Amino acid sequence: MIRLCAEPFDPARELAAFACGAAGAGAVASFTGYVRGEGEEVQALELGHHPRLTPASLTAVEVATRERFANVDLLIIHRHGRLLPGEPIVLVAAAAGHRRAAFDAVDYAMDRLKTEAVFWKKEVRGDGDRWVDARAEDRADRRRWEVADG
Repeated sequence: MIRLCAEPFDPARELAAFACGAAGAGAVASFTGYVRGEGEEVQALELGHHPRLTPASLTAVEVATRERFANVDLLIIHRHGRLLPGEPIVLVAAAAGHRRAAFDAVDYAMDRLKTEAVFWKKEVRGDGDRWVDARAEDRADRRRWEVADG
């Protein structure tokens, strides 16, 4: 399931509901990303999106993850709009028969989201706004899955 939303969400509540619906799975793994702020000058993060391209890119990540990891149930929640430090940006959860598949599915989906999801990210900072793109490390993380494919 994918949800793109402007309003804040409660990761614990969302994860509990997902796990409840995944009764019978042997494992549920998750990742929650938050807006950084402490020790940084970030006052807000603005996530712009395209009404057709962004949902399509999220769907592509979900489909690819499900194809790669058979019998995995997946949840992706991603915010857009203006977010403040400490607010959750993204939640990815996977339910699978075994822990490794659940961990790997979450890791794979996040690597793809960081490099392929259609968002325009801007940090609002005290010293001026700064556009944010995928880092070299993010692209390297994504490439390791291609190497694993052989």
